[in-house]
Amino acid sequence: MKLDVIKLDGGAAGDVELSEEIFGLEPRADILHRVVRWQRNKAQAGTHKVKTRSETSYSSKKIYRQKGTGGARHGDRNAPIFRKGGIYKGPTPRSHAHDLPKKVRKLGLKHALSAKVASGNLVVLETAALDEAKTKLLAKQVRDLGWKRVLIIDGAEVNENFARAAANITGLDVLPSIGANVMDILKRDTLVLTKAGVEALEARLK
Repeated sequence: MKLDVIKLDGGAAGDVELSEEIFGLEPRADILHRVVRWQRNKAQAGTHKVKTRSETSYSSKKIYRQKGTGGARHGDRNAPIFRKGGIYKGPTPRSHAHDLPKKVRKLGLKHALSAKVASGNLVVLETAALDEAKTKLLAKQVRDLGWKRVLIIDGAEVNENFARAAANITGLDVLPSIGANVMDILKRDTLVLTKAGVEALEARLK
């Protein structure tokens, strides 16, 4: 599969051959769903916490005598049925992460890349590098290319000047190839891969 390569100024820069095994699959929603769910659960903080009856600040003194009041029998005010009492079996800090085979994770990334190709939202850029870290210059180039919500994936390392210039541009994110993941790819309208990024992803996913 061949795709045109462009420069940051919009000019043509030849073409690149993309692997059918990575960029030419029929996207499967079930695989993408499994990987995104795994990512979201792994990222969830899990810091939810409520106080049990042993942690609330009421006195543990028996609130009234056992018999003769005509009411139900109670011990202290920390019981779960009282207002501001302890919570019974409430949430405690825990990890929400679950296992997902590496083969499925790798397959999910392939399907995410293929989905962008299928929808016509994959762009190959010759290089993502700037001589100076000028946000104004990069913002104009991005505007002229018509990119709004875009993710740029570079090779092993991102050009420092380019990363600094992109940091203050709304809707523009830059990642090295090792940071490429299904959720970030799917939630952007346009995916931009540099030629170095294409090579790095193909080496990673083969």
